[in-house]
Amino acid sequence: VNSLEKNSFLKIIDYIKSSNPKNSKEIDKILSDVSYDLKNADSINIARVFNLIENEFAETVKEEFVNTTSQLDILIDILIKDGNNILRQDWLAILYEKELKKIKIRTQNLNKQLGTDKSEIDEVRKRDYNIYKSCVETAYTNDTGNNRDSKITNDELSILITLSQQLELSQEEIKLINYLIIPPQKLQIENVITMLKNIGVIFYSKKNNLIYVADEVVRVLRKIRKKEVADKYYRRILKTFKEPQINFVCRKHNIDIKELDYESKIKEIIKEGISFSNLLQNELHKDGTNLTDKKKFINEIWENGLKINASLKGVTIEEKIENIISYFEELEKDEKVGISIEGYDKLLIDLETTLPTFKKSILGEFEMSDDIVLNSNTLLDYNIKPRDILDILTINDLKTFVAAQHIKSRGDLVINILEAYKDAENLMIESYESIGFRNLAELKENGILIKESELGLKFEEITKTIFKKLGFNVDEALKKNLNTAKNQIDIVLNLGNNDIIVIECKTVKESGYNKFSSVSRQIKSYVDTASSKGFSVVKSLLIAPDFSDDFINECDLQFDINLSLITAGSLVNILEGFKDTKLKQFPFQLLMKDVLIKEERILKAIKK
Repeated sequence: VNSLEKNSFLKIIDYIKSSNPKNSKEIDKILSDVSYDLKNADSINIARVFNLIENEFAETVKEEFVNTTSQLDILIDILIKDGNNILRQDWLAILYEKELKKIKIRTQNLNKQLGTDKSEIDEVRKRDYNIYKSCVETAYTNDTGNNRDSKITNDELSILITLSQQLELSQEEIKLINYLIIPPQKLQIENVITMLKNIGVIFYSKKNNLIYVADEVVRVLRKIRKKEVADKYYRRILKTFKEPQINFVCRKHNIDIKELDYESKIKEIIKEGISFSNLLQNELHKDGTNLTDKKKFINEIWENGLKINASLKGVTIEEKIENIISYFEELEKDEKVGISIEGYDKLLIDLETTLPTFKKSILGEFEMSDDIVLNSNTLLDYNIKPRDILDILTINDLKTFVAAQHIKSRGDLVINILEAYKDAENLMIESYESIGFRNLAELKENGILIKESELGLKFEEITKTIFKKLGFNVDEALKKNLNTAKNQIDIVLNLGNNDIIVIECKTVKESGYNKFSSVSRQIKSYVDTASSKGFSVVKSLLIAPDFSDDFINECDLQFDINLSLITAGSLVNILEGFKDTKLKQFPFQLLMKDVLIKEERILKAIKK
C-alpha cells in the first residue's frame, strides 16, 4: 500500500501519540530521526510505534462498538479469520453477505427456541440467554423513555461484557442475542470499507481493489473480540481432545452435534468464539473437578497433545494457560516456515494429487475464493504454514497421504509428514553450485524442475538459507529499510551494534565470473547507502559459482569496499564443516582475511 492509503491509519496513530500515551518517551525516541513525523517514518518504525500503542489503539476501536449500526463485531470476525488478511473487495462483500444471512437464520431459530417450552436448549443455558437478552433489550431501549435515540452507552456495554463473561457466553452467542434485539441491516460494501479504513483497521488499495489487514492489527482485533489465539492454534489444541470432551463443550454452547463428525464439531466450536482460556480452565471439566486435576490436564495437553519438550511454566492454572497463549503468539510472529519453501510447494502438489478434495477443503476452511492458487508464496502471504495445512486434514486423509507417499506411519503423522518434506531444503543446498552455474540439465537429473528465469532468485534464497544455518541473523526487515529503488542489496547479515555484512549473489553460465567494474560499483553504492543510514559495513561478500583470475586480482586492489569472494562450492563445504562443530554461530571474523575465501583455512580454524 502506498502512503496515501496509509493516511487514515497514520492519523489515528498520530492522534494517539498526541494524547500522551503510556509509552510516549519510547515513541519519541523512534521518531526522533524523522522530525517526530510519522509520515516520514518507514514501515519498520511505524510497526514499532504501533506495538507501543496497541492498547490505546484497541480502545479507539472499542469506542466504535457503541455505534450499534456499525456491525463491527461481524466485520472484525471476518477480518481476523486465518487467511483473511488480504481480501478482494468483492470477496469481502460475499463473506459479509453470507454472514448476515447466517445471522438472520440463527437469530430466528434462537428466538423460536427461547419462546417455546419444548426447547432443545438446556434449561440453565436458556435461562442465561434470557437474562442476557433482557439486559441488552433494556440497555438499548431505555433511552426512548427520555425521548432520545435508542443506543447502548459505554457504561452499559461494559456491564453487558461483564455479564456475558459471568454467564460464560461465547462471542457467537453474544452476537446472536445482540442481533436478536437489534437486527443488522445490510450496509453497502463501499461504506463498510470506508468505515474500517477510517478507524485504522484496514488498508485499502483502490488501484487493486484489495483490502489488507496488518498482522499487528489482526492481533489487536483478536483481543478485542476476546479471541486469545488464532483459529489455527485453537484447532490444534482441540484436536488433542477426545470426542466426548468435544461433545461436552458443544452441548454447553447449544451447538447441534447431530450428524456432525469430529472435525465438523471442532469447526463449530471455533466458529462459536468460545473463550480459549475458559475452555481450558472450566469448560472441559465436569463440576467438582479439583484444581490439581485441572493443572494435570493442561500439562498433559502441553506435553502429550502439543508434544512440546520443555515443561509448561506457571504455578497457577491461569499462569499455565497464559504461557500456552504466549507460546502460540510467538509461534504466529515467527517467520520460520518449518520446512523449506520447495518442500512446502512439493507438499502442496502431493496433497492435491493424493487427496481429491484437498483444495476444496483448504479453500473452504480459510474462506478463500476459488481462484486462489495454492502455492507456498500465496499461503505464506496469508500466514498459513505447512503445519496449519496439515492440521486441517482428517485423520483418515493423513493416513491415506502417508500411505501413498510411503511416509512413516508410526507416531504423530503430521510431524512425520513435515519431516519427510524437510529434505527438499537439503536437496537444494546440494544443488547450490549447479544453480549458480545455471545448469538446468544437471538440475533436472537431480529431480529439480525450475525455470531458467528463476535461477537467480533461487540462488539468492539458498544463500540466505546457508547463512541462517551458519547462525547468522539474515535481517529481511533491515534489508527493506536499507534498500532503495536504485540500490537493492541481496542479503544483509545483522551483526548487532549497527554492524552489518552485505552480500551480493551472482549466477553465471560460463566458468569464472568476471564483471568486476559493474559489481564493485554496485557494492560501493550499497556501502554508501548503509553508511548514510548509520550502519557500518564491516564486510561485503560476493558469492558466485566461480571467479576469473582477473576478477580476483582486481578485487585484491579494491580496498574501500572491503570485499571478499566466496565460491558456491566453498560456501557449501564450509556449512558442512560447521555442522560437525559445536559452534552455534560461525565466527564472521574468519571471513575478514582473504580476497578469495579459502575454505581449507576456515575449516581448519572452526575444527580447532
